[in-house]
Amino acid sequence: MLPWTALSLALSLRLALARSGAERGPPASAPQGDLLFLLDSSASVSHYEFSRVREFLGQLAAPLPLGPEALRASLVHVGSWPHTEFPFNQHSSGAAVQDAIRAATQRMGDTNTGLALAYAKEQLFAEEAGARPGVPKVLVWVTDGGSSDPMGPPMQELKDLGVTIFIVSTGRGNLLELSAAASAPAEKHLHFVDVDDLHIIAQELRGSILDAMQPQRLHASEVTSSGFRLAWPPLLTADSGYYVLELAPSAKPVTVRRQQLPGNTTGWAWTGLDPDTDYDVALVPESNVRLVRPQHLRVRTLPEEAGPERIVISHARPRSLRVSWAPALGPAAALGYHVQFGPLRGGAAQRVEVPAGRNSTTLQGLAPGTAYLVTVTAAFRSGRERALSAKACTPDGERSRAPRPPPPGSGGREP
Repeated sequence: MLPWTALSLALSLRLALARSGAERGPPASAPQGDLLFLLDSSASVSHYEFSRVREFLGQLAAPLPLGPEALRASLVHVGSWPHTEFPFNQHSSGAAVQDAIRAATQRMGDTNTGLALAYAKEQLFAEEAGARPGVPKVLVWVTDGGSSDPMGPPMQELKDLGVTIFIVSTGRGNLLELSAAASAPAEKHLHFVDVDDLHIIAQELRGSILDAMQPQRLHASEVTSSGFRLAWPPLLTADSGYYVLELAPSAKPVTVRRQQLPGNTTGWAWTGLDPDTDYDVALVPESNVRLVRPQHLRVRTLPEEAGPERIVISHARPRSLRVSWAPALGPAAALGYHVQFGPLRGGAAQRVEVPAGRNSTTLQGLAPGTAYLVTVTAAFRSGRERALSAKACTPDGERSRAPRPPPPGSGGREP
């Protein structure tokens, strides 16, 4: 009977351990985070495009490890007013999220993306919406490229709060604007794809989302020429200790900057750094409960992003003029330029896109005898922009002239 007793005890122990593991939820290495899908549901999207995007988001979400202690997902519509299809704490599996996305109906109305982004920021950090403090935040925005209101400021606020932004454009979006809106680097966080080919990017995008959701160690994001953002998993609590964050140039390790942070902090942004420089970062958890090992990281800032210089106005005509500028020199080449111009005394501003490699353009359709403000903006892969402005004037148009009297001796009669 002893062998059977031992076997019974072993089985009971294994069952108890399995139950204990199930009660604890997924292991510590499982990704945790809040994922918000921002879906363009306005009238600018056809019913066919909406159905294709809806199907894509469902297929994207289905294999994700969704659950109360793992990933949570929410869907917000872009329209005249933002609308939550379902909050983070409503569905606890990939299949349930997929079904909920497939059941979503198009809201129509205007494409007020900026308003929806401001709303999304509230939802990503609102516990009443099912969001959780101290976990990674990811926003996936699927758009046809248009917006009826400004989206730059609320998008930057999201990134400043540590939210990772992925953008999927179905082909009609502005490359420079969307590159600036997506998290850096743009080539990893921005996808241009036809609405019928969305399935091509599903696996890559899903992997990128999971990578963003797994800050199991100290890692850097939003790297620019003058700073970067750090994030780490919750190693402490507000009551169990605090962090000491250290930063030093790799070439000058004695020049150390230190920052003490509360134990419930999971991110910090370093600014005012030198371009194209290696920095060593150390995260030192000071716990009053247990020993927590420090984490280390080396980050290299991007080369300096110099904007356009010395705007030159030439070939001025009553209804056109040419704008040239000295392009930014150095390793951080611009993705492209846009030139915005409008009358100084008020009036609608216009915009011309100029591809990288060119440093001039001709502005057409101007009014004669008018002063204009011309702004040349360079856009970079980091999402940053550098601009320079100048004043330009068009000459007056041709005026009718009175006939000149004939010279003496030319046969004309004396008055």
